Amino acid sequence: MTEGLSDRPRNLLVSGHVNVDRFLRLPAFPADDRTVPVESHRIALGGTAANIALSATRYGVATGLVARVGEDFPVAFWERLRDAHIDLRGVDRVPGAVTPTAYIFEDRRARQRTLMEQGPMGTPPIRSKPRPWLSEYSWLHLTTGAPDFQLQLLAEGRSRGVRVAADPAQEVHYRWDRARLKKLISGSEILFGNRSEIDRTARLLGVRGTEGLLRTVPLVVRTEGEGGATAYSRTGSVHVPSVRPHRVRSVVGAGDAYRGGFYAGWFEGEELRGCLRAGARAAARWMEGAH
Repeated sequence: MTEGLSDRPRNLLVSGHVNVDRFLRLPAFPADDRTVPVESHRIALGGTAANIALSATRYGVATGLVARVGEDFPVAFWERLRDAHIDLRGVDRVPGAVTPTAYIFEDRRARQRTLMEQGPMGTPPIRSKPRPWLSEYSWLHLTTGAPDFQLQLLAEGRSRGVRVAADPAQEVHYRWDRARLKKLISGSEILFGNRSEIDRTARLLGVRGTEGLLRTVPLVVRTEGEGGATAYSRTGSVHVPSVRPHRVRSVVGAGDAYRGGFYAGWFEGEELRGCLRAGARAAARWMEGAH
């Protein structure tokens, strides 16, 4: 860990979505102007930030959250986060707002389609609360959320000596423009994303492929589903295959769990290959339902 950060009491602060995930299982996706029955329906705690925090905490990373939820956020979900010893000082309940909700449709072939109700995560807060406790953390992970808010948190974190990782996830396809994304990436030390997200980032920034991004950010971690993951740095690349789960309950959140496992290796001082392997193991366990 970088000199000057090792005495900070917490490792990782994650800013992003804390959702209610509503899973609806269908026999098949309906054609236009057709109806299909819902075979089953379940509700779970989800969201990029919540998933990363739960995964990282499971493997011993002292983690906190920055997020906005509605006043309808389930008590059981709050208690689950609290019981996992996740720092919730940065989670705001917004009066009159509905908690961010993902509607996840799954068919019998394990294909998925998702609709997202942003709730209070759709816009940045009008007034930002003071966060003196930000200095307790050594790393800040910026994932989904209003770009202007994430950039504000980036500036605040860096002013306090906190190291930053960027992970705009699916929102790089529809919430980030070139100017804002460039600020995010240039202020970060790690960029996370899957293949399509990394490709989209490169196109938005006008650079050629993953290697072109390394002129702006020193480390890119690209997840590749069943193909594993590859880390690109200015000294070369490292690839690690995926870990096959014994059974698959759901793939939703597996990429987030990968990040949690990666950080567990990172804070243990593992070499980059070891961090990738830790991420692969965490993703496999998550898909098996261990979360």
